Amino acid sequence: MNEQRMEQRTDQCVKRAVELLAIDSPSGYTRQAAEYVMEAFQRMGLAPEMTKKGGVLVCLNPAAPEEDALLLEAHVDTLGGMVSEISSSGRLHLTPLGGMEPNNGESENVRIITRSGKAYTGTFQMRNASVHVNNEYHTAKREYKAMEVVIDEEVSNRADVEALGILTGDIVCFEPRTRVTESGYIKSRFLDDKLSVAILLELADQVVSGEVKPTRRVWEHITVFEEVGHGGSASVPAGVSEAVSVDMGCVGDGLGCDERKVSICAKDSGGPYHYEVVTALIEAARRGGADFAVDVYPSYGSDVEATLRGGHDLRHGLIGPGVYASHGYERSHRKGVSNTLRLLAAYLA
Repeated sequence: MNEQRMEQRTDQCVKRAVELLAIDSPSGYTRQAAEYVMEAFQRMGLAPEMTKKGGVLVCLNPAAPEEDALLLEAHVDTLGGMVSEISSSGRLHLTPLGGMEPNNGESENVRIITRSGKAYTGTFQMRNASVHVNNEYHTAKREYKAMEVVIDEEVSNRADVEALGILTGDIVCFEPRTRVTESGYIKSRFLDDKLSVAILLELADQVVSGEVKPTRRVWEHITVFEEVGHGGSASVPAGVSEAVSVDMGCVGDGLGCDERKVSICAKDSGGPYHYEVVTALIEAARRGGADFAVDVYPSYGSDVEATLRGGHDLRHGLIGPGVYASHGYERSHRKGVSNTLRLLAAYLA
């Protein structure tokens, strides 16, 4: 693919990511994001299906032989919160959905989604958050039992909150604050893993258009429970012998990846990835001219490891665009997007 066409593909991928990031989808509340993905595949002329768990499964080239198929996995669910208690003063106490760090979410705007579908806004704050009142503000540990959601409504007690229709178990969505800079950086909460979902959507369009011609059958599974550990544990189609998670690549001290590269993971907290798959991914990156790094992630788990724990006998791998400040206010770059597309195109060919 020439550079001009790659720039166009990257532009489209970033646009898809921005659209997805604007759709709230903490684990357990992913229907709207999954419908966005379904509709995107349908516009390409593909025939996606929604799994019983709420994910999206699609075959990119159903005319190809069934055996020795490849499954690519990415997840559209994100971190978030759930109301665990309504206090006597009308504030909301939260329990996390996934690894949402309370210290990172402090002072963030949130949306509270009621069971009726009505949304209210609020702010996630330290309790007694006024510095001029709380002399322990600077030293207090930021943990969920010390934090609360202040609702942007005139409420003074639990009854006032319940009158709004807010209940324990309601979903709390954190503002993503998505920005795309002129220098090519993409900043937002939840780039993990909506950026890679956008990449897989763009790859699907490349296959449908004939720009990428896979040598075997290729499936994509957009999962919806990765952040809580079981997204990829089911819905593996017949004939799949290999699965690759396309998730965020880690960026940090001791690692070779940065936001402009595609990361190939050799090992994470779940153990080594399949040696032959990692080798083939490295070779594909070189063939495709992708700027890449091979890294070992100290604290990480992926959809494809959930697939293995689900009892599926297959080879496994993990790649993704470099993302800094994971599970926080994350940052990647359009070069990381294009390098991931280059690797995937070469791997499929």
